[in-house]
Amino acid sequence: MKQKSLLLIVLTLVLSLFLAACSGSNNAGTNTNNTNNTNNAAGENNEEDAEEDEEATNEPVPGGDLVIGSTGSPTMFNPLYSADTASSAIEGFIFDGLLTSDTAFETQLNMAESWDISEDDLVHTLKIKDGIKFHDGEALNADDVVFTLSIPLSEDYDGPRAGYFEKIESVEKVDDLTVKVTLSAVDPTIHIALGYPILPQHILGEVPIAELGEYTEFNTKNPIGAGPFKFETWEDGQFVKVVANDDYWDGRPYLDSLTYRIIPDADALMTALAAGDIQYYTVPSTDIATVQEWEANGDLKIESGLALSYTYLGYNLRNPLFEDVKVRQALTHALDRELIVESVMNGDGEVADVPESPLSWAYDEDVPRFEYDVEKAKAMLEEAGWTPGADGTLEKDGQKFEFTLKTNQGNKVREDIAVVVQEQFAELGIKVTPDIMEWSAFLADIDPPKWNFDAIILGWALSTDPDPSGIFHSKEIEEGLNFVGWSNEEADKLMDEANLTMDRDERAAKIQAINKIIAEEQPYTFLYYPNAHRAMPTNLEGFEFHARAEFYNINKWWLNPNAEN
Repeated sequence: MKQKSLLLIVLTLVLSLFLAACSGSNNAGTNTNNTNNTNNAAGENNEEDAEEDEEATNEPVPGGDLVIGSTGSPTMFNPLYSADTASSAIEGFIFDGLLTSDTAFETQLNMAESWDISEDDLVHTLKIKDGIKFHDGEALNADDVVFTLSIPLSEDYDGPRAGYFEKIESVEKVDDLTVKVTLSAVDPTIHIALGYPILPQHILGEVPIAELGEYTEFNTKNPIGAGPFKFETWEDGQFVKVVANDDYWDGRPYLDSLTYRIIPDADALMTALAAGDIQYYTVPSTDIATVQEWEANGDLKIESGLALSYTYLGYNLRNPLFEDVKVRQALTHALDRELIVESVMNGDGEVADVPESPLSWAYDEDVPRFEYDVEKAKAMLEEAGWTPGADGTLEKDGQKFEFTLKTNQGNKVREDIAVVVQEQFAELGIKVTPDIMEWSAFLADIDPPKWNFDAIILGWALSTDPDPSGIFHSKEIEEGLNFVGWSNEEADKLMDEANLTMDRDERAAKIQAINKIIAEEQPYTFLYYPNAHRAMPTNLEGFEFHARAEFYNINKWWLNPNAEN
């Protein structure tokens, strides 16, 4: 048995892939929790007091409620079944996994004390740290790990995560704190499955797996995990509140509570930020200049970096309008993505061409590109049989080229892009009708088995592992995240092969080949890679920017009562 070199493995954080609801939505104005300032009495200014104040400033102080702003509302709190960023964020507060990822996307032990792997990479033995408890006081042990990892293996499981567990042949309890996971084949992404949050077997063990996804008693009313915060309240459409877990295995969080406040209107959310009613918020590009002014005035601070995500225009390939690859390529040619980045996003991002981030070790710039060229787009559509009808709208075999474009309310960038798409496709003779929807209703329309959409503007918060199969493999169409219904036999083959080797260079070459096929076939028009701007109170300490995890190590965040605010 060998100890795995963690620096060679990359782990998705909590959930492998999530729909990016609102480019993140958490901002901070004047800190309303800074109520414990300590000042020397009049006339006292000796070195000893100065030293004590300096020490107090540098030592974490418990207390405070951090109000997080979001335009997206969660749908549930069960990480094996949810697929949106709002749910994921709150699940990250409530639940915890055996493994995690650092800011360099390298795997780290979390609730696991050790992780040993056999020489043939097929047997993974994990030892759980002793003394970990769920929020109800019950001990977390091997039974809970076996229970959790076995759920996606069941034929009754209907959640979107099965793909990451499909090579698990068995999950066995060795002793109360040790689990052995045996694979049917080498799996370089097994760390994703092993890092999923652990669910309580003593609460959910008697619930049929076929009913787990709809088990509201746990998923929405009283989720119990072993994470740093405990669920307290969910007022649907308004806020979710979690409170510090005094018995958290890694030490009680410094913050007393987190209030995840939901304000669907982005302008109203910015107003709340300015007033200090929201204290942490990931600011969209449309508002970053305003918030930078507030930072210059000392009202808040901003931490920025390229986010591990991309935004796209996706086509429902079940719709005959989008079946022809030449049509999809033409649509990409007809969209001025540079203009979108420069005007809609104020230059705050990069044009995307593939479903992989420039932050990834598998990223490759040498891919097919479809630059802005309206005349070429028109010619390609004509070659595909689309010609102007009497009213100027393109027609083919009696069908007009017109469709509805859905996106989520509260994301001003996406709302503005929908208008750009409408205007620029109109130049081709294509009629686009934007439909701006409330987040949870939007998800209900696009998720399987409904697939009630023509085209969408959406984003992916990517896994820290570059495996694209969770989104683009044909096996993920019926119940997974490939809801556009794209299928390519050669890409499927390459995805399967890429997940049968532990050699990173070999995997990178295959993933790059897959991404070239995807870029050529354009199931999405890839729009841009965004930057993430996370605004927060000036006295918030312990924050580390993570390109994927908006609330990385939130149990270590604290509000400094001695800092200037």
